[in-house]
Amino acid sequence: MAQASEAAPKQQTLKALSGLRDLVLKGEIEPGERLSEVALAARLNVSRTPLRAALQKLEQEGLVTLIPSGGYSVRSFTRQDVIDAIELRGVLEGMAARLAAERGVAPLQLKTIMSVVETLDGVVTTDPKAMDFARYEALNAEFHGLLADLCGSEVLRREIERMTSLPFASPNAFVNTEMDVPTFHRSLLVAQAQHKAIVSAITLREGARAEALAREHARLARQNLDFVLEEQPDLRGKVLALALMSG
Repeated sequence: MAQASEAAPKQQTLKALSGLRDLVLKGEIEPGERLSEVALAARLNVSRTPLRAALQKLEQEGLVTLIPSGGYSVRSFTRQDVIDAIELRGVLEGMAARLAAERGVAPLQLKTIMSVVETLDGVVTTDPKAMDFARYEALNAEFHGLLADLCGSEVLRREIERMTSLPFASPNAFVNTEMDVPTFHRSLLVAQAQHKAIVSAITLREGARAEALAREHARLARQNLDFVLEEQPDLRGKVLALALMSG
C-alpha cells in the first residue's frame, strides 16, 4: 500500500509534465503567455501540486520563465537564441568527443556506441520511404547520450543534457519532418557518415579531429533551421520546437 501511495504523486507529476510540455511545444500556449495554474490543472486533469512541480521542471529546462510578480510564462526565443543553442551543443559535444579521445574509452563503451552506429546503418537508407524514422530518432538519441558519457565527465554530461532539453537544440529537432523533405533526408545520410567518423576519431585517439567532427555534426541542425526559415517557411509548423521561436 505504501508503495502505491508513493507512486501516485509521481505519476501525477509525470502526467502534468508530459501534458504541459506537449502544450508548450505544439504552440498551444503562446510564447510570453502567462500560465494560469488553475486553468492548466483543469485542462490536464491534475492537481496544482504536481502542476507546480512540472512548471519548476520546465523552468529548469528553459521552456518557461519565472515572472518577477509571481507565476510563469512560456519563454520566447529569437532566431539568434536558437542558433546559439545549436552552436553551444556543438561546443559541448565537441569537448566531450575530444576528451574521450584524449583520455581513452573503455572497450565496452566503445563496443556499445559502435553497435548503435552499425544498427543505424541498417536504418538509414537512400530511399526515404523505406526508412523507419521513429527507429532512427531513438537510435540517434542513444548515440548522442553515449557520446556524452564517453569522456567520463559527469559535469559535462549534465551540461549537454541541459542544453539538449531545449527542443530546437536537440539532435532530433528536425527528424520528425525528414520523411517529407528531401533536403532533410539527405542530411541524415551526412549525419550517419559523421557518426562513423566521430567514433573512428575517438578510437584512434585523435582529439582535435573528434572535436571538429562533433561540432560540424551539430551544425547540420543549423543548416536545417536555415532551410526551413529561408527556403521553405511553410514547414515551420511541422517542426514542433520552432513554436517557441518569435519572429
